[in-house]
Amino acid sequence: MAYKCTTCDNFHEDLPDIGIDRPDQWWDVAEEERDRRIELTSDTCIIDDEFYFIRGVIEIPVHGEAEPFGFGVWVSQKRENFENYVVHFDSAEIGPFFGWLCTRLACYADETMHLKTFAYFRGNGLRPLIKLEPTDHPLAIDQREGISLQRAWDIVHHYMPEPSQDPDTRVDHDANQ
Repeated sequence: MAYKCTTCDNFHEDLPDIGIDRPDQWWDVAEEERDRRIELTSDTCIIDDEFYFIRGVIEIPVHGEAEPFGFGVWVSQKRENFENYVVHFDSAEIGPFFGWLCTRLACYADETMHLKTFAYFRGNGLRPLIKLEPTDHPLAIDQREGISLQRAWDIVHHYMPEPSQDPDTRVDHDANQ
């Protein structure tokens, strides 16, 4: 299935990663207050100078494939860890840092918000790798054990917007960059 990548604006045939463009807490702020209360970039978010989030990637192995499937997600961070990341955003010499998953992944029936995570910083222009606590949550199991290629495509189709929609979820060719 060909798709147009929102990152590079080219058409691709390969399996895309899915990137969520803001933490779920962004939606908790009234629309008319967002400009005043939220600082949002493609990789960081600060709400009320009190809540700090970074964007990273949950990689899920795909059985029989060389490359993993990626979810671009948001995790909370303590202020000092967030500030350390902002200063050293392209360093693999910091972390890992604990955080709570702040992205609802609707393709999972079980709630994904507030799963325990660690952000591993990789440098080289890559977003942090987000590893879930090894629990019996289906997302954690998928990250540990991998998924079929069909399951990966089912997830992509769950998030792939209809041509007439203005999606809040974007389909990235590479959620790592």
